[in-house]
Amino acid sequence: MSIVLGIGASHSTLMNTHWDKVVHTDRAEAFREGLTTARDRIIEARPDVVVLVGSNHFRGFWLDLIPSFTMGVGEVIAAGDGGTPKGPQKTDPEFARALAQHLVDAGTEVAISARLQIDHGQSHAIQYLLDGIDVPVVPLVVNVFAAPLPTLPRVAELGRNIARAIESIGDRRVVVVASGGLSHQLPWPSDWTAPEGEDEEFLVEAWLNGRGEWERYDKRRREIIVGAQPTIFPEFDEQFLRDLEHGDLQKYTQWTSEQIAEHAGNGGQELRTWLMMAAALGFAPGKTLAYSPMPEWLTGMGVAVIEPESLPGEKNS
Repeated sequence: MSIVLGIGASHSTLMNTHWDKVVHTDRAEAFREGLTTARDRIIEARPDVVVLVGSNHFRGFWLDLIPSFTMGVGEVIAAGDGGTPKGPQKTDPEFARALAQHLVDAGTEVAISARLQIDHGQSHAIQYLLDGIDVPVVPLVVNVFAAPLPTLPRVAELGRNIARAIESIGDRRVVVVASGGLSHQLPWPSDWTAPEGEDEEFLVEAWLNGRGEWERYDKRRREIIVGAQPTIFPEFDEQFLRDLEHGDLQKYTQWTSEQIAEHAGNGGQELRTWLMMAAALGFAPGKTLAYSPMPEWLTGMGVAVIEPESLPGEKNS
């Protein structure tokens, strides 16, 4: 079979830990309802496996080693940060290894991990989109925080090769989920080699030395994040989602990291996950299920669905 559905969804642990601080609950409820609708679409798609493209917020990767792309091909352990799932996740190592091999053969190398620790950059999607769905995940972690970041053309190339690889493997119904975005500005150093002030120096220390003991840094990290001035760009988010609906996301693959930061904040670098998912779906037109600008969660929160243009032997619903 092949890819049967694509989903893009924002994540924020503040959705779990700061729900009672939401001023306009209707915005929060609208986003959560969008996630529920997306989950229902995943159930309807009857996937055998979910390829979960997301980021990692220095809980599974650190500055001592941070590849551009890393695929979990064995155990997948969720960190449990911010009220997200914790512990081993259901996986399909045989499919994951075959997918990684195809990607390497196609010239889009990915690092592999036989014991991959994910954080809310992917487990938030597991929590809300895969709740109660007995399906294995194959995580693909994209470096979106520690420059140099993978280029947008490379992200799109990898997405297209994911689709080709899945077609070659041929015996799985696959849903591709992108977790991240939309616009937001994190209180992180713009250049990790030149932190400014005590908070940035602390964060870089945590990024460098957190391997195996990220929880030691987590309390102050969260204090820095929660105390940040909310900065989101709703006009950009709404345009991005309109472009998704029109099948026009490919134009963003020619942007630079600097352009993303200017228009969507440093957290907008996570849009790489959406662009990879969209590329895997052939940049087909999609549908926005919800958009809520949530300064209380520091993020423009969106969720959307893309169906493939055609499926062998099937009609689109």
